[in-house]
Amino acid sequence: MRIKFRKGNQRKFFELVLEGAASPSLRELGRRIGINYQTLKNYYSDRRLIPEELFNVLCRVAEIDKNKLHFEMILDSWGQVKGGMSFRKS
Repeated sequence: MRIKFRKGNQRKFFELVLEGAASPSLRELGRRIGINYQTLKNYYSDRRLIPEELFNVLCRVAEIDKNKLHFEMILDSWGQVKGGMSFRKS
């Protein structure tokens, strides 16, 4: 599963994580949880959807209650499904 926030809210989520984890930067957060900085930067800038596992780790590290966040859970194969639907319409 992937986590999808509304446009711009994924960056706000990461800012909340940085604050909650008392981490000064994405680079430091990445070192702490074992995730490459460039990958985190892609998630931070809303280029990629966040995997559920990483989302759970980030919430745990920053002590964030997931139930208070507004997000959508999407199947990992969402792109294939979307692509297949548009192909059938042609």
